[in-house]
Amino acid sequence: MPDSDRLFAQPLAQVPDFVFNEDVVRVFPDMIKRSVPGYPAIVENLGVLAGQFAKPRTALYDLGASLGAVTQALRRHVTTEGCHVVAVDNSAAMVSRCSEYLKAQDAMFQELLPVQVIEADILQLNWQPASVVALNFTLQFIAPEQRLALLKAIRQALVPGGALLLSEKLRFAEGADQALLNDLHLAFKRANGYSELEIAQKRSAIENVMKPDSAEEHRERLLAAGFSRVVPWFQCINFASFIALP
Repeated sequence: MPDSDRLFAQPLAQVPDFVFNEDVVRVFPDMIKRSVPGYPAIVENLGVLAGQFAKPRTALYDLGASLGAVTQALRRHVTTEGCHVVAVDNSAAMVSRCSEYLKAQDAMFQELLPVQVIEADILQLNWQPASVVALNFTLQFIAPEQRLALLKAIRQALVPGGALLLSEKLRFAEGADQALLNDLHLAFKRANGYSELEIAQKRSAIENVMKPDSAEEHRERLLAAGFSRVVPWFQCINFASFIALP
């Protein structure tokens, strides 16, 4: 059973940059549920959406798979002939635990899509022909100057009729909008039991690691990468998800 997230509950003399290490892996399900508004709905519906775009005998990628929540959703909802899931993460701790969770899923369900879990840098993949690529709160952890190249690689890997499913925390061009939605996100965290100390220290840990873009920046970059349409399908406070079509 995953532990409760208490990583930032005690005062730290110096708050280190956030990393996806063993400590984070241990509490990650609790952390993500209490920190990201709408996360369970996004994850489950990514599986539903993938079922609409999956093409026979193609790969379905879960990039930045962490503990495999999206991979599990893909396997629950996609039944297209000959598809397989490739779950990729650069954290050894995440990959190890993800593999354990997927084995448990195998024991609970029959006839699931085969899955390959890879420890790798998603910027250095050897791509297979893909009909679905999920980037679920992953692009924001990629250096801004490398994001376009990654999206171009994804676009090249997608077969006709496929889709990129992109979820991200958003920033807003209007200062008043940014302040309002930031305050609402803080209220969400407080409602989920985080203290002011935990909120402040988590912010310090992640601000140099996670660099959000605006919805318009995402749209312009996706179009520059070769996608033809960008359709928002979900937003909860300052977290959103988009479908990008080749």
